[in-house]
Amino acid sequence: MSMGERLRDLRLRRAISQEEVARHIGITRSAYSHYEINNRQPVYDTLIKLAAFFNVSLDYIIGGTRPNAKSDVLTPPDTKEILYLLQTMNPEQRTKSLDLIADFMRRELRSGGSG
Repeated sequence: MSMGERLRDLRLRRAISQEEVARHIGITRSAYSHYEINNRQPVYDTLIKLAAFFNVSLDYIIGGTRPNAKSDVLTPPDTKEILYLLQTMNPEQRTKSLDLIADFMRRELRSGGSG
């Protein structure tokens, strides 16, 4: 699988647009589109941003066989989804969400975690 195919697959798994990926990593949609169709190769800094955004290793993006073997072993699947959601929120949304989670956890601890 080519780098472009991997990027496209990672993006489609998240059901997001090329525009969203490009905006998050600080490039144009057109530049990102060229990566997916293998017309251009991202520079090193962009590769790092892509790996972080998709939560995979650089090795996977450039041709490795496993998306992120170490992370898959250490983190439950929900953790990746939670991190992705937090990364896509604006600061106010992130603060409110973290406050809600903290409130929920405090209530659970007080009630003995039964609920």
